[in-house]
Amino acid sequence: MENDISKSKNQAIIIFLGFLMLVIIYSLFFGPAKKYGDSLMPAKTINVSAEGKVTVSPDIAKLSFSVVSEGANSKLLAENNNKKMNAAIDFAKSQGIEEKDIKTTEYNLSPRYEYDEKTKKTFISGYTLTQTVLVKVRDLNKVAEVLGGLPALGINQISSISFDIDEPEKYLSEARNQAFDKVKEKAKAMAEKNGVKLGRVINFYEYQSTPYYQNVRALGMGGAEAVQPLPQIQPGSQEVTIQVSVTYEIK
Repeated sequence: MENDISKSKNQAIIIFLGFLMLVIIYSLFFGPAKKYGDSLMPAKTINVSAEGKVTVSPDIAKLSFSVVSEGANSKLLAENNNKKMNAAIDFAKSQGIEEKDIKTTEYNLSPRYEYDEKTKKTFISGYTLTQTVLVKVRDLNKVAEVLGGLPALGINQISSISFDIDEPEKYLSEARNQAFDKVKEKAKAMAEKNGVKLGRVINFYEYQSTPYYQNVRALGMGGAEAVQPLPQIQPGSQEVTIQVSVTYEIK
């Protein structure tokens, strides 16, 4: 009988120790996790948004121009096109455009097909060669002069003229600071109006709208004799904008 009593005591001790271990494990893992989760998710928050905007005058122009030619002999066609484009590139350099700001964006040789009624077959009747170069003009006073000199060198297509900002990041930074200052002022006013105090920042994000780059015109030219006097080029101005949203804890 004494053995039975001793056995029962041992079982009771084992059960108690097991329960105690469960309590310790729960307090170690679940207790801190709940506390940490509560600290990440405050009960009361306020979200405030604002926009920062900076008006900037464009400081560069991008011109895209082409030589488009047709001919029966692809080799002679390429030689003729290259001669005209090389002359245009040399002219651009003479206007102060650096080599790093001159980029070939297209060189496309396409065959032209015709159908022979007698043989019932198609054949290559000639080729069309399109050679396009994009240049970045940093001196805006040179834009009209560059445009005016290209047609005489054989350039027969100007596909785009756009104005933009060479280093937009510094203006984005200015707009961003402006937006966060507005958010802070707005949040303080809202908190004061509602009788609460601002706490820490819970999260924030920003959204940058895509700037609109002015595309002046696209010109198709039949040769130097077909070119009309160009209007005065005006780069205008652009707005660099950024939106920010901040979530504050309120107390």
